[in-house]
Amino acid sequence: MKAVRIHAYGGPEVLAYEDVADPSPGPGEALIEIRAAGVNFADIGIRSGRNPVNLPSIIGREASGVVSSTGDNVSEVRPGDLVAYTGVHGSYADMVVAPSWLLVKLPKGMSARTGAATMLQGMTAHCLAYDVYQLKPGDKAVVHAGAGGTGLLLIQMAKRLGAHVFATVSSEAKAAIARGVGADQVIIYTEEDFEQAVMKATAGEGVQVVYDAVGRTTFEKGFRCLAPRGCLVLYGQASGQVTWLDTRAMIRGSYSFIRPLLNHYTQSRAALLHKASDVLNWVQSGELAIRIHASIPLSEAREAHRELEGRLSSGKILLIP
Repeated sequence: MKAVRIHAYGGPEVLAYEDVADPSPGPGEALIEIRAAGVNFADIGIRSGRNPVNLPSIIGREASGVVSSTGDNVSEVRPGDLVAYTGVHGSYADMVVAPSWLLVKLPKGMSARTGAATMLQGMTAHCLAYDVYQLKPGDKAVVHAGAGGTGLLLIQMAKRLGAHVFATVSSEAKAAIARGVGADQVIIYTEEDFEQAVMKATAGEGVQVVYDAVGRTTFEKGFRCLAPRGCLVLYGQASGQVTWLDTRAMIRGSYSFIRPLLNHYTQSRAALLHKASDVLNWVQSGELAIRIHASIPLSEAREAHRELEGRLSSGKILLIP
């Protein structure tokens, strides 16, 4: 089969599209013929060496596809099922072997591309809004990277729960997209300071929660946007690793901080199906809008990484084998 592997760490140029051996499923596993794979900042972290793995390695952690065969003791899926998953490495490929308990059947009529675009970022947004910080009607929230795949879904879920949403984006084009899914106020951070804009809009009171996928360049200012007993949720570090955390500054407002990982909220099959079913069914019914920025051939994975890393995308980037 064809796959995208890295043999060394570096920029997009280290992504090698090459022949590798076909995988086969063992007990409790299924072989998936991949139809679409998601591209995420976590993939860039592995490729660049910020999150090292054993080399050589096929990267990617989410996809959708058709179950080709199963090993022994598999009851969750059967050959022919169209499924999606997240949390399985090696998804930039024609095929992948995945633990069967992680596979979720797509709703009838949903395309493989929509399923691949929904799973990781949809469940992440669900986790952030419903578990990590449980949004309530009247809460004010800052959503950084508001035109990204997770940001757009998080805005919609926050509005669903009755929150007032401030979204930060880098351009007017992205601002229009964030407004289009319900953001109450969009701040173009290249033109104005988001901390000043938020504090002015809230008459100095601040917000109950800041959802931060950016990291180094937004983290400290995010704390200064919080109302007393507010919470800063750091769920990504696209701009680099955070090095600042001053507990003396946090005590001024009894602030809280959490660095969640989706896997810890989907450790059981029941928890996984609850979140996946919610987001997949909301997308299928039209209650939740999924935006696919681009579907790029797997052989052009380098270009996909350049687009994501260069902040050129709004919504999900997919790789198509």
